[in-house]
Amino acid sequence: MNVTTGLFYVFAAVLLFAAFRVITARNPVHAALYLVLTFFQAAMIWMLLKAEFLSITLVLVYVGAVMVLFLFVVMMMDINVENLRVGFWKHFPLAAVVGVVIALEMAAVLMGGFRVVDDPAALAAATAAEPSNAKALGKLLFTQYIVQLEVAAAILLVAMIAAIALTLRARKDSKYVSPGEQVRVKPVDRMTVLKMDATKSAPVVETVDTEQKA
Repeated sequence: MNVTTGLFYVFAAVLLFAAFRVITARNPVHAALYLVLTFFQAAMIWMLLKAEFLSITLVLVYVGAVMVLFLFVVMMMDINVENLRVGFWKHFPLAAVVGVVIALEMAAVLMGGFRVVDDPAALAAATAAEPSNAKALGKLLFTQYIVQLEVAAAILLVAMIAAIALTLRARKDSKYVSPGEQVRVKPVDRMTVLKMDATKSAPVVETVDTEQKA
């Protein structure tokens, strides 16, 4: 057993443990962190399979964006975990049967890919001579699919600007001052000069003796 095979078994074991802890952890924050660990192990396995682009995409998209957003949502929302776990063991046997069936079907389809028919040395030499997946995909995107790539980039830019505009819209609970109105204001509108006397006599208050009236 070489180093690559040993690393594959290590990553696969950690991935299975983390995936099991995702569905058994009582704390949703711990479950989200275990899911991050699961994604990392899957990315390492793809790296061993020389799928560099898929590995980097998994780390950047799922771990760097989706899981961080999900983790913040879970931490900000006060989720009642006890209500979510009601009926878990009641449906566990059916879920276990479905999981075993899916695992057997995937094994039946994928086991053929693990049988190496050619010479391992010749296969390794042919793989080393080929360019990396990331380089080949980059050349394909920026040559043949450059128009589609630019259209997708423009759509994402419009979506980002629309999201920012929706968050900055005028609301009743926010104080917003238009910079254009501030620039157009004249000094006369900002300050009013009032002319007042320098001295002003105090008002005379007439006092009436109550005893005289009585």
